[in-house]
Amino acid sequence: MIDRFPEGAAMDVKSLAAFNPLYGQQAVRTALNNLSAAGHLRRVRERVGADRSQWVFRTYFSRTPRGDGWWNHFIATGEALPEAAHPREESTDVQPPPPEETPAYRALADLGRVDRRLALSAADCAALEPLAAEWLARGAAADLFRTAMTAGLPPDVHSPAAFTRRRLIDKLPPARPGRPTAVPPGTRLAECTDCRVPARPPALLGGLCRACRAGGRSIAPPPPARLPASAVHQHAARAREALRADPDSCRS
Repeated sequence: MIDRFPEGAAMDVKSLAAFNPLYGQQAVRTALNNLSAAGHLRRVRERVGADRSQWVFRTYFSRTPRGDGWWNHFIATGEALPEAAHPREESTDVQPPPPEETPAYRALADLGRVDRRLALSAADCAALEPLAAEWLARGAAADLFRTAMTAGLPPDVHSPAAFTRRRLIDKLPPARPGRPTAVPPGTRLAECTDCRVPARPPALLGGLCRACRAGGRSIAPPPPARLPASAVHQHAARAREALRADPDSCRS
């Protein structure tokens, strides 16, 4: 179905589910994740212009399955690799190469050295880098950044990445007066196909972040259990019998 859509067609979960009512949003989300993991699809946000801060959200689809290396090159340059320039990747279940270190990446990596409760993996640092870059763009020095992230930690931090993300959002300093808020470097950012969190391409194996690859985001909660009609009738009959036996109990 997707390969027959015209260029520019909406590719979000709600639009696709509305286009084909035989499938619900959860089924569409699962199908998109499977297409992404198989190398057919990637989600990207692109800056409208080099001097503008507006972003548009795009979904790129390839009939031919592509490996992570092919997609990473396309997202970085906007150009497809020639067929002979990239070997067919047998599996995406490999660790991503170490990301190129930026000041924001290093600031995140240093948190674990300051306090081991905030020890972040390479994939965590890559996923959180755009948020940390916004801190530095607003004038936060490295020592101020470390203090804001590590001050007043609880005794146990069960998810350092989630805890750091929450602090990066909640404690974001104000933009400096007279200066526009900076956006992450580059004109194109990869997004997790499922949760749409922006991250550097090496952190998105198969187009999915680590949390979504583990399957924790796309699993729909089970529907609440419902009593069969016979059980409902039995409960109603017992309630009526109790009222007939003691009619004064229902008087105010």
